Amino acid sequence: MADPATQSSAQPRLQQAQSSGPAGSTPNPGAASSDPARPGLSQQQWSSQKKAQVRSFPRAKKLEKLGVFSSCKANDACKCNGWKNPNPPTAARMELQQQAASLTEACRSCGHSLAEHVSHLENVSEEEINRLLGMVVDVENLFMSVHKEEDTDTKQVYFYLFKLLRKCILQMGKPVVEGSLGSPPFEKPNIEQGVLNFVQYKFSHLASKERQTMYELSKMFLLCLNYWKLETPSQFRQRAQKEDAAAYKVDYTRWLCYCHVPQSNDSLPRYETCQVFGRSLLKSIFTVTRRQLLEKFRVEKDKLPPEKRTLILTHFPKFLSMLEEEIYGENSPIWEADFTMPASEGTQLGHQTVLSPVSVSGSPLSKGSSGSALGVTGLDVACSEPVTGDKRKLPEALTLEDAKRIRVMGDIPMELVNEVMKTITDPAAMLGPETSLLSANAARDETARLEERRGIIEFHVIGNSLSQKSNKKILMWLVGLQNVFSHQLPRMPKEYITRLVFDPKHKTLALIKDGRVIGGICFRMFPTQGFTEIVFCAVTSNEQVKGFSKDIKVPKSRYLGYIKDYEGATLMECELNPRIPYTELSHIIKRQKEIIKKLIERKQNQIRKVYPGLTCFKEGVRQIPVESIPGIRETGWRPSAKEKSKELKDPDLLYNMLKNLLAQIKTHPDAWPFMEPVKKSEAPDYYEVIRFPIDLKTMTERLKNRYYVTKKLFIADLQRVITNCREYNPPDSEYCKCANTLEKFFYFKLKEAGLIDK
Repeated sequence: MADPATQSSAQPRLQQAQSSGPAGSTPNPGAASSDPARPGLSQQQWSSQKKAQVRSFPRAKKLEKLGVFSSCKANDACKCNGWKNPNPPTAARMELQQQAASLTEACRSCGHSLAEHVSHLENVSEEEINRLLGMVVDVENLFMSVHKEEDTDTKQVYFYLFKLLRKCILQMGKPVVEGSLGSPPFEKPNIEQGVLNFVQYKFSHLASKERQTMYELSKMFLLCLNYWKLETPSQFRQRAQKEDAAAYKVDYTRWLCYCHVPQSNDSLPRYETCQVFGRSLLKSIFTVTRRQLLEKFRVEKDKLPPEKRTLILTHFPKFLSMLEEEIYGENSPIWEADFTMPASEGTQLGHQTVLSPVSVSGSPLSKGSSGSALGVTGLDVACSEPVTGDKRKLPEALTLEDAKRIRVMGDIPMELVNEVMKTITDPAAMLGPETSLLSANAARDETARLEERRGIIEFHVIGNSLSQKSNKKILMWLVGLQNVFSHQLPRMPKEYITRLVFDPKHKTLALIKDGRVIGGICFRMFPTQGFTEIVFCAVTSNEQVKGFSKDIKVPKSRYLGYIKDYEGATLMECELNPRIPYTELSHIIKRQKEIIKKLIERKQNQIRKVYPGLTCFKEGVRQIPVESIPGIRETGWRPSAKEKSKELKDPDLLYNMLKNLLAQIKTHPDAWPFMEPVKKSEAPDYYEVIRFPIDLKTMTERLKNRYYVTKKLFIADLQRVITNCREYNPPDSEYCKCANTLEKFFYFKLKEAGLIDK
């Protein structure tokens, strides 16, 4: 069978041929609905109706249809690979009610009866017959697609899938795409996670209503992308470089095999495009997709619901433009595996350390500090001196409030955090530092931020210059700074302060309120040494030196002989984390506390859930691991240190023991119901009832990925297979009987292997 990786490419096409088969016939989003975010699924609906029709046939008629794809089993000499009806129906007869086939009718090709072609299906269940019939409909669909598709690469993939399904019908197997394509997911983080990170990165500072609007736009974009028809490799090659085209062809083939064709051919396992592909595919398709998507919305604007017209025609283009910057930006953080917001946009600062010699006079240090160094490891941006008199501006693409992001720890998914954030509708009611006990101190950064935004206070980087013409306002501000430093640092000689403030080698970040200086930081940069010295830091407020420590971590060799270290001062250090936006601290803490509170409430609701009693002991089981009790881990229970010490210390030995044990369990005759994940098509409500699904295939993958670092994790998953079965199925069902037998077997094997006490 040919490798499908040798046959295609990816990018959205607006014009879709309705007769081009399973891939070509899926319309773009909005084609069959007044809402452009809802894709038309006419091909999928047609396929579903056709499958429902053939599954309603009498059994004999079903066997006739399957016989067409079954080889003759009359004798080894017969090479007939499919039963041919001796009296094929005419067009007129096809309009009448389908007649049941006769198993005695002879094949037009080999002369043997239909029964000889379908003898292997004699004792097969109705469920399996219907599954095979579904593949038959998909094969017929793909056959038409192969003949109607004009693009060579796409045609090859259709033909590969056509042969794959035919082989599966013949062998009664399940379709698995083979070759060099690999298995989903193909890239992490995926497109969906990247877009959600983008919303968090750019819009988390907005009010709840506006933030929800951005979230809705992201969902609409992802939905459109999941059902969008990508351009063929030949179309992509016309506008891309050769190496890009080769990579795109592989992605396009993957997309056809795993995402697009399975939309209308559900015999093939289907994955969402946005969940299995990542940034590389999005970079290939975004420019064209964006143009076509917006054009489609403009053409169909009159069909849009009034409440969505402004959202789609006004806000969506801006949303996509901002997203485009993050897709093609080299340093965009939204694609990091552990996405965390940088402290500010446009600066790539490493670990920062502030060193400040503190005056040892009797005056409180809240009045200021003097002399010292700001050490920056790997500093690249400090080499350029600030322009004298320039006002500090907010980045255009990133406001100060954009600089916050909830850092998700542990196993809490971003979807859950976003969902919780939507419930925070009243910022004034959030938990946070501004409580009755702390309100006097905790909201200073919030107040300062609001004052700066309203223009009440301003920050300017100023300094004296020997090469530029003197500016009267800047000179007045420098005099004001000299006065502030002299007043706040009374033991510092005024001549010394004046000399450094007006020294052209020094700059000062001046804090201006109502045109007058109320504070500032005088500094000198040492680019060759990788740090900047803070000479004076003073402002008319208290608690100025909070955060400084006498524990100096910067190597002495880096600053000795450069900074001003003098008698009567104590050198102190303050470490600054570039990932923390300190001006947003109180707001971040408020939001974090509120989210944690909501998550705790949700966890408490889960803990209060009442689980059914254990029934395994009635079946002869004498002992089970504590963690296998339903709900025990949800309460926060963890094994004690004594129990952990019993674990095998050699990970390879544990891996080999578990691998051998799992192989024995999978070959047990009663393991068949638990080999694969439960399909929604077979049990639509299964994943609503069962919160933690598990199966032997998933356990095999976890074992390969070294997930089972302890035996108890492995035993817990085994027990969960049984518990889930009992929770979903009636006690007297065939599935529960298999579960009971398998449970006894694997506990016997666990004892035999010494993994549990006998």
